[in-house]
Amino acid sequence: MIAVLGAGQMGEALISGLLRAGVVAPDQIIAAARRSSRAEQLRQAYGIVVLTAAEAAGQAETLVIAVKPQDMGALLEEISPKVTPGSLVISVAAGITTGFIGHRLAGDVPVVRVMSNTPVLVDEAMSVISPGQHATEEHLRRAEQLLRPVGKVLRIPESQQDAATALSGSGPAYVYFLVEAMVDAGILLGMPRSNALEMVKQAVYGAATMLRDSGEHPVLLREAVTSPGGTTINAIRELEKHGVRAAVLAAIEAARDRGRELGAG
Repeated sequence: MIAVLGAGQMGEALISGLLRAGVVAPDQIIAAARRSSRAEQLRQAYGIVVLTAAEAAGQAETLVIAVKPQDMGALLEEISPKVTPGSLVISVAAGITTGFIGHRLAGDVPVVRVMSNTPVLVDEAMSVISPGQHATEEHLRRAEQLLRPVGKVLRIPESQQDAATALSGSGPAYVYFLVEAMVDAGILLGMPRSNALEMVKQAVYGAATMLRDSGEHPVLLREAVTSPGGTTINAIRELEKHGVRAAVLAAIEAARDRGRELGAG
């Protein structure tokens, strides 16, 4: 039995993805929700049981914690009496370390830390996982089995998790921001919004597919589009002139720092 504690956007995305992929049946998954209206919404949408966090933790062998970082302490206090060393705790809360969780649970409970992202909704998530002190190879495999049907899974040291949160967890937002800017540029050049959006969506999809399938470094792929004296090199010059590369580096570093703050506070 799997319990998803925290049925916000990421929690619901995981529930939806697991059921869609056939990893579990509706009677093998429990959700926890605070509001009765939210609980009823989840029951109607997925045909699953929705309980309190403590009740759900007492009935499941695998607990997926998907609450906001600032709510983690209170949740762990609520479920601690129900969690045993035989349970596996998988946390997808940004900035929260496996040590923070382990110290608030009784016994040597195995904890696996995960950072995933919203493309889990279309089975294209990037999930990075790190083991806590008491997590074994078997626990990592169990976490991977849950996450692989909804995207790619990569193991990393926990020391890199805050960076992964900034780069991958928040990554889709950066892409949407770029798409928004490119569409605005199309409108500036006299194109209808719908046409501009269609072109940009396909450009992003095609570029991502080439990057994934070709095995080529992004510099080589960019150079293949950049003819001497052509349109693309003039655009790249403007991007460099306006410090876009430096801005991206600074933005991702700022996201990393905020992740650390959330975990500490």
